[in-house]
Formats: sequence, C-alpha cells, structure tokens
Amino acid sequence: MERKVLFTASTYSHIAHFHRPYLRAFSQLGWTVDVACGGEPLDLPEARRVISLPFEKSISAPANFRAARLLRRELKAEGYGLISAHTALAAFFTRLAAEGLETKVINTCHGYLFDGDTPAAKKALLLGAEKLTAGRTDLLLTMNQCDYGIAQHHRLARQILSIPGVGVNFSRLNASSPAAGAALRSEWAIPENAFVLVYPAEFSRRKNQAMLLRAMTRLPENIYLLLPGGGGLLEECKALAEELGVQKRTRFPGYVSDMGPWYRAADCAVSASRSEGLPFNIMEAMYCGLPVVASSVKGHQDLVREGGTGLLFPWDDGEAFARHILRLSGDPALASRMGKEGAETAEQYRLSRVLPQVLEAYRTVVPELDLSLVAATHL
Repeated sequence: MERKVLFTASTYSHIAHFHRPYLRAFSQLGWTVDVACGGEPLDLPEARRVISLPFEKSISAPANFRAARLLRRELKAEGYGLISAHTALAAFFTRLAAEGLETKVINTCHGYLFDGDTPAAKKALLLGAEKLTAGRTDLLLTMNQCDYGIAQHHRLARQILSIPGVGVNFSRLNASSPAAGAALRSEWAIPENAFVLVYPAEFSRRKNQAMLLRAMTRLPENIYLLLPGGGGLLEECKALAEELGVQKRTRFPGYVSDMGPWYRAADCAVSASRSEGLPFNIMEAMYCGLPVVASSVKGHQDLVREGGTGLLFPWDDGEAFARHILRLSGDPALASRMGKEGAETAEQYRLSRVLPQVLEAYRTVVPELDLSLVAATHL
C-alpha cells in the first residue's frame, strides 16, 4: 500500500527554508511526498507535486476558505496517511480541511502569535482558532516552553510534545572564514574599529527593526548595525534611519541567501522581536561564536542564557538594549566568553541531532516509520 505524506505551510519559502530535509527523509523512508502551500512559487525538488493554495495573511480573508476547500478535495482524492502542518494560518485551514477524514495530522507550532501580554481581542481570535481545531490535531509539536505551557493549559491537541526546533544545517556556514567577514566589512565601508551588530530578519512590526534604529541614537559612532532582509517595512525603516540620522552607521543589504560572511563580519547578534518559536538567526549567530543581545520574549528566553550566552532586555526597551551593547562593546573578554558558550550551546540544535528527535515524535502517530533508514542521511 502506497504511503503518502502532505506538508502544508502558508508559503513556499517556509517549506524551502525549514523542511526540505524532512521531505528527503520521508522520501528515503519510501513515502510519496507532496506539498501544499501559498506565496511565491519556489522549486521543491524533493516533492512529487506541489499544490499552490491562495493563502492570504488575514485569517478571515475569503481566499483562505477557498484554499481550505481546494485542499479538502486534494485530501479526499489522494488519501494521505499523514499531514504535517506548519505556520499558524496554514495549519488552521489544513485542519479545517481534514475534518472528518481518517488521515493523521501533526501540527508543528513555530511560535504562537500570542502570549500573556497580547491584547485580549487578538488573543481570543488566535487562541480560539487553535481551540477549534484541537480535536483534529493528533500531535502538536512545540518549540519553546511558553508555547508548550499554553498548549498544555488549553489542551490544544490530543498529544503535545516539545522538540528543539526543526534543526539547523550549520554546515552551510562553515565555508565563511573571518577573512570573508573582513572583506564584507571593507565592501560595505565599515571601519576596522567598529563594533558591528547583525539582525537578519524580515522587516515587520513583530521583528521590530525600528526599535534598533531608535536605539542607535543612544550609541556611539563606532557602533554599526547590519539589517539583512526584505519585507513590507524595509523602505519605512530606511526612511526612519535617515530621519534619525543613523543611516551612515546602518546597512540594508536586502535579502541575503548566504548569511555566513555577515555573521563573520559582526561582533554581536541582536534581535528586537516581539515573539519567536525557536529562531534560526539566533542559533546560527551562536554557532558562529557571537554573543547575543535579544528581547526577553519566548523563543529568545529558551536560547539565550542571561549572562552566559548573551543578555536579554525588556521588549521594545531601547535604553536597556543600548546599555547591553555598551557593556559588550567595552568588554571584549565578556563578549568572547559569551560567544564561546553560545557556540557550544548551539550544537544541540544541529540538524543531524534534531531531525531524528522530530521523526521519533512523528512515530508516536505513525509507528511504521523505520528511522534506521535515515540514520546515514547526510545532514
């Protein structure tokens, strides 16, 4: 009997960036692998076929309900044995589409977009969506302790397990040497004596690059900020940098596919995000030996040990952020010690360690997975 698995997500890019190793693993296990997602099409050679769905960001958009109807037709026609759902919006509509069908559903939570500080109306909507589909979730995988607690408290699935993210392929960063970092600094006209901060992220309200730009006005002229990434607020942040007079110390390279040289060019990784699941940018920076200064929110709190791998500051508190940067920039020994501990800590999130743990969790729902067949997979 043919075994089929369907991976779903709001965008092609999410699958491409985080889940291609899992598509390969299921293929190696003899499963037929399909993907259903929205957004800009990307090549996903590991999948037999890709189903494009008209997902839109607003949960109430009519297009999302059309996507659910299209997906339900596919589920009935294909008879998938397993659905692996990702991203909050796609996971909600995937589970609606699977209602009443026999296929097993695993939802991986990459970070709920609500917590105890979220406005009541927004939290009620987002938590309500999770409660509505909890009965159709055979297994829920969470990545940080806050989300695990939320899921347990509200019983958001038949079974809830915690995983250390989905794993990071650190090997792609190994090709970048300190020399590559020095060359990049020269290319982007960054002085040799600069203390360089890096924050690769999509430009959005949640990622909160604007706070970092405002905080730069509190920092001396030798502090530089690298902001790789694209997104809807990129131009707005460029304009803000001009308005604040920090544009000469800020770099906006746009989307960067190879982050290795950018980490090597930096002295410290930073993040101002409002919430996270278990962020790749922090894990990659730690692997590269950078100390971390990040907002004290879920996801960051799971990765950054205060005073050990880095420093945490209250969300949106530019003054506290600036104090931490001044402390690290003035104490090279402290920054070095934190970077070394971070590099050691990052090893537990390596893809080759995490992927078997995630597949072991899958086995609680699909016992026939023979993990010995993927033990030698190059990760």
